[in-house]
Amino acid sequence: MTRVLGTVFWCGSGASPELTGARVAHRTRGSGVAKKSTAETSSEGEQPEDGSQGPVGKGRPTPSRKQAQAARAQPLVGSRDKAALKAQRRQEQERRERARVGMMQGDERFLTYRDKGPQRRYVRDYVDARWNVGEMLIPMMLVVLVMTFIPGPVQVVSLFVIWAFVAIAIVDAVLLGTVLKRKLGAKFGADKVQPGFRWYAAMRALQFRMLRIPKPQVKRGQYPS
Repeated sequence: MTRVLGTVFWCGSGASPELTGARVAHRTRGSGVAKKSTAETSSEGEQPEDGSQGPVGKGRPTPSRKQAQAARAQPLVGSRDKAALKAQRRQEQERRERARVGMMQGDERFLTYRDKGPQRRYVRDYVDARWNVGEMLIPMMLVVLVMTFIPGPVQVVSLFVIWAFVAIAIVDAVLLGTVLKRKLGAKFGADKVQPGFRWYAAMRALQFRMLRIPKPQVKRGQYPS
């Protein structure tokens, strides 16, 4: 009876029993394939418990914000260890002392750019080997300063003396530059003379001998060859 009613129903709906059966079978097979694919994916996603393959990822827990900030934190100053700070200051003092001594002795490693080079050394040695009028300028100015406190015509005379001495020192510096130009050209080549030697020689000649930096490395009269 049920089969007869089903046949009548399908006939009334306009579809044959064979076509309906094919559709049901197709749906059943599709559901089975989907379940099988889901099962395979689940089996692939599971990791074996024997440890043959480790977990994918960084393998450690994610640190908290406080831990990350503590790891990135750096001290604003160096180590506060007193012994380390004392040793560091001592090393800095030794380094500065070596640089100072080396500069005074004319060591090329510690000289400034203005004083480096064989031509600058030649100019220094030539200036230090001669008697320069300009190096007595500071003592003469002190004498004139004392003379200005003496009332009378001595004050006027002191002004003439100091200006005359300055003029003589300038003339001596000009002559020094002329001689050095000839000697530097003969020793290093006229086209290779380092510019600025006149001013360099004049400024050194105007300084008191014991106040020159670098210190004189030659005696009076010991001119460089």
